[in-house]
Amino acid sequence: MNIICTFEVNKKINSMNWTDIFNGLGHFFQWTFKIVKHFGGTPNIFFWVIIVSLIFVWLYMQGKFNKAAKAKGSLK
Repeated sequence: MNIICTFEVNKKINSMNWTDIFNGLGHFFQWTFKIVKHFGGTPNIFFWVIIVSLIFVWLYMQGKFNKAAKAKGSLK
């Protein structure tokens, strides 16, 4: 079953180029950094706590997987 859809647009289509995309990203980052600036060092501490916590979770899980593999005899 073939469905053919056609649309006619009588308005001028604005084209976007790579410069517009990168300028938009730059404006977005400048805006977010202005907001983060008001928080001081708190976001850094927050992200470090998350990273360190996830490292410990990863190490704990890896230890469990190693024990299970050693019990099965599949640990090389």
